[in-house]
Amino acid sequence: MFHLIYISLCTLLLNTDAAQYATHMLNTLLTASTGSARPVLIVHGLYGSGRNWGVIAKRLSDRGPVVAVDQRNHGDSFWSDSHSYFDMADDLAKVIEAQGGPVDVVGHSMGGKASMVLALTRPELVERLIVADIAPVAYTHSQIQFIEAMRAVDLSQVEKRSDASEQLKQLVDDATLQAFFTQSLDVKGKKWKLNLDALAAEMPKILSFPEIDASFDKPTLFLSGALSEYVTPEARPAIKRLFPTARFAKIPGAGHWLHAEKPREFEASVRAFLDRV
Repeated sequence: MFHLIYISLCTLLLNTDAAQYATHMLNTLLTASTGSARPVLIVHGLYGSGRNWGVIAKRLSDRGPVVAVDQRNHGDSFWSDSHSYFDMADDLAKVIEAQGGPVDVVGHSMGGKASMVLALTRPELVERLIVADIAPVAYTHSQIQFIEAMRAVDLSQVEKRSDASEQLKQLVDDATLQAFFTQSLDVKGKKWKLNLDALAAEMPKILSFPEIDASFDKPTLFLSGALSEYVTPEARPAIKRLFPTARFAKIPGAGHWLHAEKPREFEASVRAFLDRV
């Protein structure tokens, strides 16, 4: 029987009159296993959390342990004014080192970019990389409208998640996104588990991808939704320059949220890649 073990690793805040010094470790959800395969690290995307990946983590854990994180400014992890991909990659490196690394990494969207930066800057910590529906390029579409939608929710009137969903309907048409956003709502505390101010301020960094003079030549899969436009043919040169061994696959009928829209197909693709390579 699988057990979900929640681990909050080393969150220490020391305040002084002059400045704030902080040593942080991401909040981590470990799905334990008796399997002997290398651990898999799952890195969620913008506005998500490790909890969103619980079903896939549990199903993959028959192979070996699966670790899902809450990235900074998300879920139960620490908040920071900085939200760069180098920051996020460093956070992931600390988790892997604490786990005894190296690991296989699955990253979606923003988490995919963070995972790519990790692989490029700390390749000794990553054995195999799966990047879900994102490319190492800058995007022009903003996600600020969703921050504005969440800010617009009158949390004093929220007694259950459906109350927040009802308010979100005014600004967010997609019922799937409404449900997704409310997973990051602390109903009892009447607050979002998202640092909306920091994410808004750092949105240009989130949409971009840093210049890195390196390449990652270990097995890499770019897994996309066939209905998504996030990984275009124009991105292939950038991908191949940074990830020369990259393979490409698409999940039919899936969009950007491919792991939520087609969870069984997503799991099968991840499993096939990790078991084959």
